[in-house]
Amino acid sequence: MSYKAGEELPALQVRVTRDRLVRYAGASLDFNPIHWNERFAKDVGLPDVIAHGMLTMALGARLVTDWLGDPGRLVSYSVRFTRPVVVPDGDEGALVEFTGKVGEVRDDGTARVDIIAKFDGKTVLGKAGAVVR
Repeated sequence: MSYKAGEELPALQVRVTRDRLVRYAGASLDFNPIHWNERFAKDVGLPDVIAHGMLTMALGARLVTDWLGDPGRLVSYSVRFTRPVVVPDGDEGALVEFTGKVGEVRDDGTARVDIIAKFDGKTVLGKAGAVVR
């Protein structure tokens, strides 16, 4: 696969629901009640239950690995958490939208992919980027 600066990755939209949060908590062993207990989340100042930051981060990586077709070609990946994904109680959950673009092609055969993750029209991952081979 050859990369071209400016090339856009196919967008990814994911509905994060409360049942998905419970499954992620079980897989990650992160049972912090802000991710499943509405009363607790509000008592600590959150608007409602929020998604695990690492789940949101993983979904951003999925954008890249789906595009690559081979997760082994993902060399590195990093993000900063800038805003929580608030997950309402209901079947629709929270819609998180991911887009990406090749920001730089390097002489060593790698490329930098810049990722944007938005929930409710606002960025939830800052400085999200991957290096791919």
